Amino acid sequence: MAKDVKAEQPEQELTGEELSELLQIRRDRLTRMKEEGRNPFETTTFPVDAHAKEIVEHFEGEDGFENKDVVIAGRIMSWRDMGKACFMDLRDSSGRIQLYIRINDVGEETYHALKEWDIGDIIGVEGFAFRTRRGEISVHAKKLTLLAKSLLPLPEKWHGLKDTDLRYRQRYLDLIVNPAVKETFEKRSRIITAIRSYLDSKNFLEVETPVLHTIAGGAAARPFITHHNALDIDMYLRIALELHLKRLIVGGFDRVYEIGRVFRNEGIDTRHNPEFTLLELYQAYTDFHGMMDLTEDLIRSVAHQVLGTGKITYGGVELDLDQPFARMTMLEAVKTYGGVDFSRIETLEEARALAKEHGIEYEERHQKGDILNLFFEKYAEEKLIQPTFLTEHPVEISPLAKRKPGDPGYTERFELFIVGREHANAFSELNDPIDQRARFEAQAAAKAAGDEEACDVDEDFLTALEYGMPPTGGLGIGVDRLVMLLTDAASIRDVLLFPTMKPLD
Repeated sequence: MAKDVKAEQPEQELTGEELSELLQIRRDRLTRMKEEGRNPFETTTFPVDAHAKEIVEHFEGEDGFENKDVVIAGRIMSWRDMGKACFMDLRDSSGRIQLYIRINDVGEETYHALKEWDIGDIIGVEGFAFRTRRGEISVHAKKLTLLAKSLLPLPEKWHGLKDTDLRYRQRYLDLIVNPAVKETFEKRSRIITAIRSYLDSKNFLEVETPVLHTIAGGAAARPFITHHNALDIDMYLRIALELHLKRLIVGGFDRVYEIGRVFRNEGIDTRHNPEFTLLELYQAYTDFHGMMDLTEDLIRSVAHQVLGTGKITYGGVELDLDQPFARMTMLEAVKTYGGVDFSRIETLEEARALAKEHGIEYEERHQKGDILNLFFEKYAEEKLIQPTFLTEHPVEISPLAKRKPGDPGYTERFELFIVGREHANAFSELNDPIDQRARFEAQAAAKAAGDEEACDVDEDFLTALEYGMPPTGGLGIGVDRLVMLLTDAASIRDVLLFPTMKPLD
């Protein structure tokens, strides 16, 4: 039986010359097939009625697959020649199953035609399910059909595809040779389905809002800028979903949510990709305490629905999502983990002096609240391992959150930290249009002073607020980070099917 050169030599890598030879061999085989009227790309449909996983899992029993006829299709992943019989491993969308192919069953013409087949080819199989003498559930082939020819050899089968850069660039290849990767993305889909199911059960309405904005707002981030030719205006890919969703609260919807792509023109690392998936929801007549309760219940419910447990492991760290999430203010966190009582700091000059004392670099534009946040990032952020709601952020870094009653320098805001990473951000939403205008203008001034992440003044949103928005709680959850957490993925690229990559050329 003809197979790829070096197919049984996994410890060696192909040289460029050997690879070129393999590519030519496969193309020559395809040419011969076409010349003989056996074009493998002519087949348009194949009547699949079973899949590998269900055959294996439901083999026995009255309604099982044992000795029943099946029609399956998939990719050849390995091949063992026994002379007048051979074994193949076939992988379909559900998993792997062994094929037993015998010349007496498929006929000499078909069996000899296998000489033109290769590992990686996609085939259709008609036969019956049985158990071999060694006990492996398999399909005994009666008829074979070549459905698509693979002109490129797969990475050697024993070690899979290890080059992470190549895995991200050619995700299709990664999915073929690394089954665990496919499981991650199946789990991602179930996580998003579970989020929708949970919110729908709480009477939230899923909506869709524009991706192209005339003003970049709703978050502190640098936007991508494009140009609309017909209108002859610059537009921005959205950096958040917030401002349009809150317009809907003004319009009379009490509970809305959106799961959508947002875009931020920023750096790329293990936790950041220029485009990512964000869940934002808004609920009238509640506040950030209500959002904390909802966030905790949502994440716990999704974990149980997808994983069957609230006890998970991330990066070797055991996490218990079933326990009540801890709650602490930013001031408490800085005092607990940094030994610094920032509540005693009253002026910007005092804050700057304290920052210099502790070796914390700040920019001229930073206010007292910005410097408190720098202390938090240095001393406390990475210490918040078990789920912790960090509350009461300074107003300077929370332009869309309500001020804390009796302490207007701070806001009714929280961020959820797990394993030292932010997983959610929520407010008691600011619904005072006069205060909101002042904060927008402060942001615009910061932008003019060089802060590329500051917001612009959104006059239409201010107009909406002037019509009146009820007290509202809002929440944003980075879906990709939640998927990372629940799949124990080290990098955001491991949970994005096609992460942003710099072109090779």
